[in-house]
Amino acid sequence: MEPLIKKEYLRPKIFEKIFEFAENKNVSAFVIGGYVRDILLERPFKKDIDIVIDGDGVEFAEQLARKLKIRKINIYKTYGTAMFVYDNIEVEFVGARKESYIDENTRNPIIEKGSIEDDQLRRDFTINTIAISLNKENYGQIIDKFDGIKDLQNKIIKTPTNPEITFSDDPLRMMRAIRFACQLNFKIESECFEAISKNAKRINIITAERIHTEINKILLSDKPSIGFELLNKSGLLKIIFPELYNLQGIETINNIAHKDNFYHTIQVVDNVSKKSDNLWLRWAALLHDIAKPKSKKFVEGIGWTFHSHNFYGAKMVPKIFEKFKLPLNEKMKYVQKLVDLHMRPIALVEEIVTDSAIRRLIVDAGEDIEDLMLLCEADITSKNDRKVSQFLENFELVRKKIVEVEERDSLRNFQPPVDGLEIMNYFNIEPSENVGIIKNAIKDAILDGIIKNDYAEAFDYMIIKAKEIGIEKNQDYRTKIDE
Repeated sequence: MEPLIKKEYLRPKIFEKIFEFAENKNVSAFVIGGYVRDILLERPFKKDIDIVIDGDGVEFAEQLARKLKIRKINIYKTYGTAMFVYDNIEVEFVGARKESYIDENTRNPIIEKGSIEDDQLRRDFTINTIAISLNKENYGQIIDKFDGIKDLQNKIIKTPTNPEITFSDDPLRMMRAIRFACQLNFKIESECFEAISKNAKRINIITAERIHTEINKILLSDKPSIGFELLNKSGLLKIIFPELYNLQGIETINNIAHKDNFYHTIQVVDNVSKKSDNLWLRWAALLHDIAKPKSKKFVEGIGWTFHSHNFYGAKMVPKIFEKFKLPLNEKMKYVQKLVDLHMRPIALVEEIVTDSAIRRLIVDAGEDIEDLMLLCEADITSKNDRKVSQFLENFELVRKKIVEVEERDSLRNFQPPVDGLEIMNYFNIEPSENVGIIKNAIKDAILDGIIKNDYAEAFDYMIIKAKEIGIEKNQDYRTKIDE
């Protein structure tokens, strides 16, 4: 006899509603999958529940939704599932079924009606096969045909059936195995991991959207490096993310070696993850050194250099986002900006910190200055504790200088007080290179501390710079100062 689940684990009201409706319809219902796994691990409840019905899951969901006066229900005919939201919880229903795969070019199975045990067997990992009865005769009883609880206790990821068949049939499950191992800090069973390596090339049939979803979940875990190491060791990383794969390795010339930039990178991601749950900041950490293979050079008397890797890396960001079908919007531009700027604070640490350099950093980073500083601090991965401590102390000095300069000069979201339109009106000139020269001269003068971030001083400076390049005032123009 399987054990009963603790009553508090079935607290959501939807379970009572399903129990009553299933009893009235004389069908069996079970909660299964992630909800059961997470409550047994005492992890936070993520507000989504999977229900298996011994019958037509879609029909059951439609009728229950009407009874509960729920107007919106989503039906996915391809997968034979239906979902609605009740009490702020997403509840998805499916009929118990068997699955078989015939076409090796797709992960969409042939579906047949089956029993609850058939439905458990079709699932990806034993830890996701555990079900709980929502039926009158054994309400709350755990149904664990494939020793999922034992694998939870032993922290093991394994498949309920032959792993080679499991991963060949649905290659996305290889990514999911690694993602679960990373999220839960579990080990992948050796036979299971070997099957992932053997079937790695099958990942090519999976869409970019599915792959980036799993990468995002790895990035959002407590220690993303676990997932990226497993992707690398399994052979998946080389296929799905060659740019990241190419970072690994150490080259030595004249007994001078550079660090392994792959392991450095995933350490930086871990460091960022300790301080921020911002997915896009974690992406910036993952891509900050992505162009080092392209920019690597050995210089006699100096050693290994990676000049302009931040510049080349920023250019690679849109292509990588496009490949993974990630959003090509402000999120991408944010990652691109941080990749481009990540060497600037480090340069300030290594040199004398001038007000001018700080002003330019504030203007270029804008509202993302704090995230940039966090990324740069995370980028210090030396095993020399004294060196790390010194860098962090220097970064703290840079932070204080940023606050001082920002408070004094009001440079956040900086735009020169005199814009291009005013320059054209005052001198009665068309859009041209000269307008840009004058505007940039004003900007540089403010950032270099030659003039204040002030309209009157900027206007006077505009006239001075214009005279230098032979442009005279439009007599019909009336300035704000004149008025």
